[in-house]
Amino acid sequence: MSLFQIKSVDSIVAESEGGGQKLARVLGSFDVTMIGIGAIVGAGIFAMVGAAAVKGNAGPSLIISLIITAIACGFCALCYAELAAMVPIAGSAYTYTYATMGELVAWIIGWDLILEYAIGNVAVAISWSGYFNDLIKSLTGLEIPVWLRLDYHTFMLAGNDINAVPHIFGIPVVVNLLAVSVTVLITWVLVQGIKESTRFNSLMVGVKLLVLAIFVGFGFYYFKVENWTPFAPGGWKGIQAGAAYIFFAYIGFDAVSTVAEETKDPRRNMPIGIIGSLAICTVIYILVAVVLTGMMPFNELKLKIAEPLVAGLEYNHASRWLIGLVSLGAVVATTAVLLVFQMGQPRIFFSMSRDGLLPKYFARVHPVHKTPHVTTIWTGIFVGVFSAFFSLDTMAELCNIGTLFAFVLVCVGVIILRHKEPDRPRPFRAPGGIFTPLLGIGFCLYLMMGLEFMTWMRFVAWLAAGLVIYFMYGYKNSRLRANSL
Repeated sequence: MSLFQIKSVDSIVAESEGGGQKLARVLGSFDVTMIGIGAIVGAGIFAMVGAAAVKGNAGPSLIISLIITAIACGFCALCYAELAAMVPIAGSAYTYTYATMGELVAWIIGWDLILEYAIGNVAVAISWSGYFNDLIKSLTGLEIPVWLRLDYHTFMLAGNDINAVPHIFGIPVVVNLLAVSVTVLITWVLVQGIKESTRFNSLMVGVKLLVLAIFVGFGFYYFKVENWTPFAPGGWKGIQAGAAYIFFAYIGFDAVSTVAEETKDPRRNMPIGIIGSLAICTVIYILVAVVLTGMMPFNELKLKIAEPLVAGLEYNHASRWLIGLVSLGAVVATTAVLLVFQMGQPRIFFSMSRDGLLPKYFARVHPVHKTPHVTTIWTGIFVGVFSAFFSLDTMAELCNIGTLFAFVLVCVGVIILRHKEPDRPRPFRAPGGIFTPLLGIGFCLYLMMGLEFMTWMRFVAWLAAGLVIYFMYGYKNSRLRANSL
């Protein structure tokens, strides 16, 4: 039963307040809301709407897919807000699970969250490189060599000539150097400090919201109702698959919870940031989906699936400056997501290390900048290497299933804590009683069923690898187990 030993909420909070492994509380409600919007509005809406409409076969009914996903995320966001206000610690779902379901499940969710933040950021970095090339092309008429902005699989799938690229010792050089470069830049910014990072994020949020507003305005000008026929080419199955794909666009509101330990008044600001950012982004997403699916037949998106907003403008022969502006917005948006996700993953590693489940080395805090610089740098290395050689679709689907699984466990955690500690003060309480977490669980499982079989197999293999690491290191070095002996 020691595998499921629970770390009490009181001890978790007490440990975060003492010792040298402590993060500075400097963020207000505006900061955390901007972090949420910065994380949500990015590669999902600028890239995955194309995959959801075409590969998911949702077509224009993608609008319904977005609403279904927003409802699912809404129930989960309420659960996150309740736990983040009650347990304002950096570890997010990992910490909540430790306090409700025990160490083994906490390790599983901590390992699983790598799929959301680190693997998710790989997908974002890949999307960023595509939009950055579009921006350069619109400004100068030139393109960055394709072998410096694609992985090998995507390069060959697109029908490119492998003999036309440089070779080193007979090995073709096909690497997404653009994705690596932006990852290095973001990692450097994050090491400098949390306040500096959030200021940079707020500036980027303002730019991308302005660009999306301009796109929606021109989108209605190009809108043709005949493009909505057929509205749901894949029927209800297509809508479900579309919702499972587009879930990637909503990932991010939970990233707010990873900075709870750096928020001035987390009991008030966490619910505002989590729920507020999700509500704002849902309205934006629906407007973008309405105009995009009305601008062009959805099947045409398959020609440029990774940059659907640019595809919609090019189909309607929009001005070059407008295409360039949307490409700029996409570059800024995906940069903001990279920033926030790179901010979230190191803080989960930081919490796991502080609990002894990872080496102490990962719990180091920079003496000047007060950031978890070690885990930030290692996360940057991980994302940079994977983004150089892997494709967008595989990374996004892995991110989706990992995040949905984390959401399920957070909703379960709310139910358990309400049963075990009904009298514990809850600065924010999710309305609807037990039905809110139950509906969150149900919707997430429904979306998980819409993912491909191979995605499930990769997910199981990932969790199995994590269990091996836990029993080889975490089980033996757990601070909680050592203190209980």
